[in-house]
Amino acid sequence: MLDKYLTPVIKPMLTPVVILLHKRSITADQLTVVGFLIGLLAVPLIAFEYWYTALVAIILNRVLDGLDGALARYAKQSSSAGGYLDITLDFLFYAAIPFGFILANPEQNAIAGALLLATFIGTGSSFLAFAIAAEKFKIDRPQFKYKSFYYLNGLTEGTETIALFIAFCIWPQHFAIFATLFAIACTITIFTRIYGGYHTLKQQEAKIKGANR
Repeated sequence: MLDKYLTPVIKPMLTPVVILLHKRSITADQLTVVGFLIGLLAVPLIAFEYWYTALVAIILNRVLDGLDGALARYAKQSSSAGGYLDITLDFLFYAAIPFGFILANPEQNAIAGALLLATFIGTGSSFLAFAIAAEKFKIDRPQFKYKSFYYLNGLTEGTETIALFIAFCIWPQHFAIFATLFAIACTITIFTRIYGGYHTLKQQEAKIKGANR
């Protein structure tokens, strides 16, 4: 929900770093993989209750995630392969963080963590399934033209998810409450995406059928 507002603010701040990385011949895909590996370090750190160190790993992951796309565009190397790698590793990272909190305290966090992971599957699948169909129909993506795939909006997007992870690390004792509330918000996102995506694709199919008559 907040991504479309924050992205235009953050993008100019990344430009000096992007230029430096490009001069050093660092590629966007390299940043994607390194960022993912750093993000995964948060899982054992969370499991052993090093909350703030884990938070540093999470923030570094997100910074590198912002830089990889900006670098790809600056170097004119944006590609479907790079977009695929980026979004796949993003979703794996999103799933790994709640798993870390489940490991830290299974008795307290397992049910809420499992619920959150289930809704993450729902938001991810509704997001990616529509992107495939949107590519087929060449549907415009006016709010996220810089993306290498169609970005279907929702109540819970990247910004909200990272805010949740930060809250997890600052107040780990409240993980179950935060996870449950966010799972409810994710459920709303799932239903709105399914409803909006289904009707959008039906309209596209109707247009094509009408044009072929």
